[in-house]
Amino acid sequence: MTNTFEGFDNRLKKIDRNRTRLVNGYSAKVSKDGLIVFRPKRRTNSFSVRGLLMLVLGFFLFKGMIMAHLGGTIYDQRVEALKAGTVIEQGGAYLMQRDPITEAIAIKLRPFLG
Repeated sequence: MTNTFEGFDNRLKKIDRNRTRLVNGYSAKVSKDGLIVFRPKRRTNSFSVRGLLMLVLGFFLFKGMIMAHLGGTIYDQRVEALKAGTVIEQGGAYLMQRDPITEAIAIKLRPFLG
């Protein structure tokens, strides 16, 4: 007698688990026998390597465009002025300092800005 109740409870737990998985979205597919089967959508990762790479590339493009627009000497003077500022400005100066990637981008962008 207890075996049937345990089996029934197990089936109810399985139904509840499937229902909670389907709350975040699902896709419906028709199986070979014509039964419609709902499967939960896969959860996407919150961290995207591609997104991070695009952010870094955008930052270097931003730095290169500023350097191409201002020129190398004025750009360096402004970064030096940031180094004398507050802690946040010093952090910005560290990020904005000249590097080979930024210089290469600035050289490529200079004809378009001038």
